[in-house]
Amino acid sequence: MNTLMILGGLLITVAAYALSRTLHARIGSPFTTPVFFSTAFVVMVLQVTGTPFSGYEPSRDLMVTLLGPATVALAVPIYKSRRVLAAYAVPALAGIGAGVASTVLVALAGGMALALSPDVLLSMSVKSVTAPVAVELAGIVHGNVTLAAAFVIATGMLGTMLGPWLMDRTGIRQPLARGLALGTISHGQGTAQALSEGEQQGAIAGIAMGVAAIVTSVALPSLLLHVFG
Repeated sequence: MNTLMILGGLLITVAAYALSRTLHARIGSPFTTPVFFSTAFVVMVLQVTGTPFSGYEPSRDLMVTLLGPATVALAVPIYKSRRVLAAYAVPALAGIGAGVASTVLVALAGGMALALSPDVLLSMSVKSVTAPVAVELAGIVHGNVTLAAAFVIATGMLGTMLGPWLMDRTGIRQPLARGLALGTISHGQGTAQALSEGEQQGAIAGIAMGVAAIVTSVALPSLLLHVFG
């Protein structure tokens, strides 16, 4: 029975992803991006069938386990794109730095304008790095780990939904620029979206995600110490 439930959960997830890709290719709406549509579809199926999340959890755990090999597999497109990365290393690093600075400063400025508590502000400040790094950083800067994880997931989902849509409408079509934007701002979810656009976009997004996490880890604690004392 447990095996059947795991297989059922996997089939639902794969079906949701395949349907989202088909719809997104035809409609191109932010709401048909895989990360949003698939999540909504799986939740709807669980609700309609009366399946508790605990019944879907073993399937989720198996897919999370597969994230490791999938992440390592990014080395292949990165290697194939090594000449592009080398040729544009300086502007790419500048773009990542600008992206890291802007996402942190916008989060802090927006939160302060809304009079959010320091606990929430500190948790928001790590929203654009990948979840494992964000959780560790939240502890270092005395933010709320649970809130930080929630902000990371929300940022990844919104960035993946709206990022490609905004870039299409502003004429940003260069693979390097799209990969840098998605990887820097939307971490793993953005990298997956970039990879669905093309190998080069995915490779650059993977590099951007890693570099952004390093830059944020080094610079953020000092910045927050200066802001909050």
